[in-house]
Amino acid sequence: MTAIAATPEPPYYAVIFTSLRNPGDNGYGETAARMAELAAQQPGFLGIESARDGLGITVSYWASLEAIAAWKRNTEHLVAQRRGRSEWYSEFALRVCKVERAYTMP
Repeated sequence: MTAIAATPEPPYYAVIFTSLRNPGDNGYGETAARMAELAAQQPGFLGIESARDGLGITVSYWASLEAIAAWKRNTEHLVAQRRGRSEWYSEFALRVCKVERAYTMP
């Protein structure tokens, strides 16, 4: 993704997923694209930003904690989570934050 997510006025929530990948793709690229597509269809989804240069950081934005919890329970997402733990990531961290202020430019 190469665009900054257009989010509403706060408050809203950010899920920050930081990861280190294992070597090889093993279906990762296709699954990552599908997860971004599927997340965008979920109620309460506001946007996503992602970058990877060794360390991967994906931030997804959500209207509520309930929307985040529903996404976490999504069937396809659960399968991707399991594959992430067993195949794709050597290490990861997930953080859920409440956005109280946001500034953009221009």
